[in-house]
Amino acid sequence: MNPAQAQAGVATFSEVIRLKPGFAEGWNKRATLYYYLGRYAESIADCDEVIRLNPHHFGALAGFGQNYARLDDLEKSLVYFERALAINPNMQGVALNIIDLRKLIVEKARRAI
Repeated sequence: MNPAQAQAGVATFSEVIRLKPGFAEGWNKRATLYYYLGRYAESIADCDEVIRLNPHHFGALAGFGQNYARLDDLEKSLVYFERALAINPNMQGVALNIIDLRKLIVEKARRAI
């Protein structure tokens, strides 16, 4: 799970997924690596699969939030971060992201006026 070895990790977790497609964490780890590589659409697709397999996977929900933030979809990012925090209220980084996103959304709305 080293960002410097992300491409090799994608291959490894793709093999894990091929062997055990019902193992949500294989999809989640590959989603994280896709995120490191800037392949946000693929990361989101893998997060979708994680949530299909485990609807309460707060890590994947936070992953959605990170991906959508990178894609500048702040509202969608906020929704996913809030869902993650609702499941695991101990996610301090996610709580801080929510505060920041709310401020950014307000600022963006003001600029649009």
